[in-house]
Amino acid sequence: MPDIVIAFFMLGLIAGVVKSDLKVPGQIYEILSILLMLSIGIKGGLALHSDYQSVVWSHLLAIMALGLIIPLIVLPVLYKIVKLPRVDAISIAAHYGSVSAGTFAVAWALATSAGLPISADTTLYLVILELPAIILMLALYHWQLGQKGQKANMAAIWHEAFTSRGVILLIGGVIIAWLYGPKGLSSISGLVIDGFKVLLALFLLEMGLTTARIFRPLPLAHWRLVLFAAVAPAILMWPGIWLASWLDLQAGSTLILGALTASASYIAAPAAIRAAIPDADISKAMLAALGVTFPLNVLVYVPAMTSWLSR
Repeated sequence: MPDIVIAFFMLGLIAGVVKSDLKVPGQIYEILSILLMLSIGIKGGLALHSDYQSVVWSHLLAIMALGLIIPLIVLPVLYKIVKLPRVDAISIAAHYGSVSAGTFAVAWALATSAGLPISADTTLYLVILELPAIILMLALYHWQLGQKGQKANMAAIWHEAFTSRGVILLIGGVIIAWLYGPKGLSSISGLVIDGFKVLLALFLLEMGLTTARIFRPLPLAHWRLVLFAAVAPAILMWPGIWLASWLDLQAGSTLILGALTASASYIAAPAAIRAAIPDADISKAMLAALGVTFPLNVLVYVPAMTSWLSR
């Protein structure tokens, strides 16, 4: 049987396929995503509170470097093999170089259920991998394709990236939990800590519904992009796993890092790209990242990694 949170994703997917009137109201989804990211940050901060000395900053720098390497590998594939226009190739490379908080949450839940140990600084992997690829690809776009005068907007792009909702909630959650510890957070632990799986289950229910909507009608005209999005996680998980092995990370942290490098952003990257590259087709990025890569990670790749690392 799949983990219970994956069952909720499947329920949403089935409901969407049969065109049920089931839906999660937009405001509820916004609240769920805020609470989920805050919960992830708090979990990491609590781990750091009790085991701060275990943080190896050189490991975090190596992981951050991986976030810069992956989009540079993905970009020529999108341009030359998938045959996307250069602006869309840059956009989607930014999405695949960045990471998915939803996939992170699923990997964390599966690692916990399987009893795989997770190091104290693992939440920081999500924080440090979310932005480098976006910033790099936006800089590349302005260098190669930007119009006159657009280079002056890079300061605004940096500001928007570092003050985005996800970054503020994740870093804020880490800092608050690190400072206050379990005792200070006891009054809210029932929702943001003990309720983590409930939040994730409801979040994944909506993600299942969204995936079904993206595939109505079938995007046959973009079959190359769909194929790329299906195969990419199976390849991109390995740089994360190999780096984790080289850094001698714990099994749960290895699973989470592999899941992150296999994932694609569908929250932070679309917001940044939409604002900074108006001529990019965001619907293609959402088709690939949310319509194909995310469900395959949730249903196939992350559970398979969990089973393998649990042996």
